[in-house]
Amino acid sequence: MTAPEAVRSYIAAGSEVFFAELAEWLAIPSISSDPDHAGDVRRSAEWLAAALRRAGFPIVEIWPTGGHPAVYAEWPSALPSARTVLVYGHHDVQPVDPVEAWDTPPFTATVDGDRMYARGASDDKGQVLFHAFGVRAHLAATGRTAPAVTLKLLIEGEEEAGSPHFDALVRRHADRLACDLVVNSDSAMWSADVPTTCTGMRGMVAAQVTFRGPAEEVHSGSFGGAIPNPLTELCRVLGALHDRRSRVTIPGFYDRVVELTGTERDLFARLPFDEREWLSAARSRAAHGEEGFTTLERVWARPTAEVNGMWGGHTGPGMKTIIPREAHAKVSFRLVADQEPAEVRESFRQWLREQVPPGIAAEVEFFGEGNKPCLTPLDHPAVEAVTRSLGRAFDRQVLYTREGGSGPSATLAEVLDAAVVFLAVTLPDDNYHGPNEKAEMPLLLKGAEAVAHLWSELGSEN
Repeated sequence: MTAPEAVRSYIAAGSEVFFAELAEWLAIPSISSDPDHAGDVRRSAEWLAAALRRAGFPIVEIWPTGGHPAVYAEWPSALPSARTVLVYGHHDVQPVDPVEAWDTPPFTATVDGDRMYARGASDDKGQVLFHAFGVRAHLAATGRTAPAVTLKLLIEGEEEAGSPHFDALVRRHADRLACDLVVNSDSAMWSADVPTTCTGMRGMVAAQVTFRGPAEEVHSGSFGGAIPNPLTELCRVLGALHDRRSRVTIPGFYDRVVELTGTERDLFARLPFDEREWLSAARSRAAHGEEGFTTLERVWARPTAEVNGMWGGHTGPGMKTIIPREAHAKVSFRLVADQEPAEVRESFRQWLREQVPPGIAAEVEFFGEGNKPCLTPLDHPAVEAVTRSLGRAFDRQVLYTREGGSGPSATLAEVLDAAVVFLAVTLPDDNYHGPNEKAEMPLLLKGAEAVAHLWSELGSEN
């Protein structure tokens, strides 16, 4: 077992260099969704590759994709029986618009007390770089020349653009990425004084629905009430997606859902959740959702159907009394274990077909195949190892969360047939995606501590 004092001492001694390197990386505006920054995303990959080589990784490669490059690194363990762990993260960042909302230059790391402000400080460059720092701390504290596990890193360059080439990348390199466990460091924990580990992430299916009525706009005085209005009918159909208990009405939608255990519900209830504060952050006047579940349970462990946008007919100033030719809506479904995106797509398509009245032609277009959900049980040995490692770094009990959003972790779990665990130290108020993104510097150091302990934890079980 790695002595906490030895790890902490190493990290304290190297913290100044760590933050100087992070600031250098944050200066690269690797905005993956903006074609004008394609060269910057490439520079970001090259910077990371060089940093990982300096950290001691003997194998470092930049992998091309159909878009922006990913970085792969590997450090084999000296132990023949060692587990193989793959760390996932990303080096691209969100746009910074509106730049006038920033208090400091978004690509100049600015330190104010214990906080470092810059785009990517928390999402996800800070959390990627603490892995390079943490493995060095692990080696220094244990006297090893190679990690107690065979350590692999896959740091993609398109996560903030929806990971359009990630599935193909993972499948193409599945043999190189083969592992026993995936550690995702692209999430957050509950708060600075309540460390948590996430056990699951929801999946997603997204679609655009189009209803077409008359061949052209027609006068509502001459034809209103006598022919179907595509906008009215689309409103009616989308309103039928939920029943009075806020349950999704698509047949079979809940058939595969893995229900929360009593233990999980008890552990969620122990989190210091303030619903009024949460509602304030949600900009909402009331909580709402599926009956029989708490707010946290709804966000983390229940599937949803949401109408994300709707348009059709006259939307300009003044009145134009017409029956529109067509109406459109964007809808999305958040999925939980063990729901299958392909099954949800087909169920929604069939349900929609049965709802459409005569005189309306309906189309549904899905945005890709969707993301699968992932869930690792609380009693999985890897979850227990992460929990112990975080506990040693923070010197306190670690609780559990899930992630309501979606990401590429399920692709790694499916293709590599490996459990996914989350080890992250950023906070919900770090403004990742918004102006003035920041990272709590002491927490990034705790992240480095935790991974230093984790490699020893996993190595000791060989």
